[in-house]
Order: sequence, then C-alpha cells, then structure tokens
Amino acid sequence: MPFESDKIMFEIYREATYSGQYRVVYFTELQDHNKESEINRAMAGEHFYDGFIRAFKKDQAKETITQLLTRLNNGEKLTVDDVAETLKPYMPS
Repeated sequence: MPFESDKIMFEIYREATYSGQYRVVYFTELQDHNKESEINRAMAGEHFYDGFIRAFKKDQAKETITQLLTRLNNGEKLTVDDVAETLKPYMPS
C-alpha cells in the first residue's frame, strides 16, 4: 500500500501573462523559500491539468511532462484526455 509521501502533486497551467506559456508546478516538492511565489504564479494562471505522479520513476514522469509542455507551447492542441493517457503509466493506482 503506497504512502501519501510516495506521490507528487502537480498542476499544468497556462501563464496569464502575454506569453501564455504552459508551465508545471510540483506542489509537494516546493520548499519554504519558493512555495508562496510558485503557488501564486500557478493560481494566477489558467488551470489545464492536475494530478499525482508516483515518486517511483518520478524523473521519467517529469521528463514526460516536460515533453507535453513543449508540445503545448509549440501550439499542438492536446486535450486533458491526451495528457491523462500519456501520464497513465506514472499515476498512482
């Protein structure tokens, strides 16, 4: 049975600024020095997708999320379902 600490909560959002870039924030990995600013930045943006990834193989999951962000920022039209399907191998059961 996995523990709560075995998963990482994240959100993919689109910046509200003129750039409109897609970004990700890993909430459970924030430190005290950057927690407030990162959460405020995400909350000011347009929510796109959120969920959890398993801490096991988190580096592969983060690389996959980075690839999704690159695709989104290059103008590819991905749906929430596309993102969920791509991240399915990294999601907790």
